[in-house]
Amino acid sequence: MLLIPFQIVLGQIVTYELPFASANNTLELAVENTASSNVSDVKVIAQNMPSWLKFTSTEQTIDQLDSKQEKTVSFSFSVDKTAPVKTEQTLNFQIKSSDGQTWSKEIRITVNPPERFELFQNYPNPFNPSTAISYQLSADSRVSLRVYDLLGREVATLIDQDKPAGYHQETWNAAPYSSGMYIYQLTYT
Repeated sequence: MLLIPFQIVLGQIVTYELPFASANNTLELAVENTASSNVSDVKVIAQNMPSWLKFTSTEQTIDQLDSKQEKTVSFSFSVDKTAPVKTEQTLNFQIKSSDGQTWSKEIRITVNPPERFELFQNYPNPFNPSTAISYQLSADSRVSLRVYDLLGREVATLIDQDKPAGYHQETWNAAPYSSGMYIYQLTYT
């Protein structure tokens, strides 16, 4: 679980790091009423979130916020495995009061790379005529993905290039090849 405190510190920009392919993360935003009057029905809305960031709810409401009072709202979210790693993203939150006043706050995030390399089972399996082969890299790597027949002969090179850290998926269309069993091998350096 990740808990991100929301603070406004003038002149300071903080980038929060999120764990790769994680669930049950919590983002807490503190909203303070600095006015001399009370406000009600204050809405905090997460806007224009990237598709790989899955919020349980994108809107929270503070029923009553008295003068000089601070209250916290919490957003629960997960980070999909397709999130770009080591790339700064900006999250936008809009705060609206019942009297029509609006404020906005941006926070910056990055997604950390996976902790380990992993090669996943192809899907679907068995397949006809194509299948997807997925893997994740913990660091930028030179990747080679090759397919062999049962006699050990290479029948296809799906990829042989540099790939950034994160989740990747390659598709093998086996239509030109005869039915049977094949083996795939992924190497990275």
